[in-house]
Amino acid sequence: MAKNQSRTPGRDVRGGKGKGARPVRPALGKGKRAEKNRPPAPRSGAQRREQRDRTDLIEGRRAVEEALACGMPLRSALVQERSGERDQALERIVARLEDADVPVERVPRARLDALSSHGAHQGVVVRTRPFAYAELADVIAAAGEGPALVVVLDHVTDQGNFGAIVRTAEVVGAAGVVVAKARAASVGVGAYKTSAGAVMHLPIAQVPNLARALDELKAAGFWACAATEHAEQDVWHAPLGGRLALVMGSEGEGISRLVAEKCDFACRLPQRGRVESLNVAQATTVLCYEWLRRVETGGEADA
Repeated sequence: MAKNQSRTPGRDVRGGKGKGARPVRPALGKGKRAEKNRPPAPRSGAQRREQRDRTDLIEGRRAVEEALACGMPLRSALVQERSGERDQALERIVARLEDADVPVERVPRARLDALSSHGAHQGVVVRTRPFAYAELADVIAAAGEGPALVVVLDHVTDQGNFGAIVRTAEVVGAAGVVVAKARAASVGVGAYKTSAGAVMHLPIAQVPNLARALDELKAAGFWACAATEHAEQDVWHAPLGGRLALVMGSEGEGISRLVAEKCDFACRLPQRGRVESLNVAQATTVLCYEWLRRVETGGEADA
């Protein structure tokens, strides 16, 4: 696929097992059923009020600073009580919170520990309104007309992995990340922390049906690649440049059969060691940077 700028009708560049193969196991697992596209039930007035009143938590100094820098509306902040020497870095964050008219409450460390997802709050947790997900159309619009990357997560469930993937996607300049609405990690305290605030800078779309989302991405000129350790092509020989929808599977089950069948080709990471494989966040980082290398250098797949 010469520079893989966009899809060409009738052209098949799939490598490895390709469409119609048995379920693939992406660097980490084996098949899982795609979520069925069920219309949402109407919400009652009480449910709407609950959604309005619900808050998300952001923990960690870097993530809180990112929230302040991008103007995210913060409802309140919990900051660890002073003990011993004054923490100048933490007090600078407190000053920024107060300058932004965010109410600050000093609390014992134990209270922050109870709220923390990974015990890495670094003395500060802020409350904000629930994360506003993008539509798939927003991600496609952000991709523009030329080379672009969209990372599609097939039911990745760990918020730490999810946040790390979003951070990588933002750093390499991806147009967005697409996730399932059900049985998948969502943007919460763990994702804010492990993404270092990247969730605030990148469109993240929740969709009811990943297979249909891939159809829409392909209609917009993207080639869909399944990351699986069982692919015949390795990453160096796969056409990873241009407009790419990179599909990564869940930690335990991998890419579902229905999603795999929507992919145009598959690729794997070469391996010499004895450990089974990289985890999904590590594998995504490698593949995203290979896409970026191809786009930056105009490089083709190795012969």
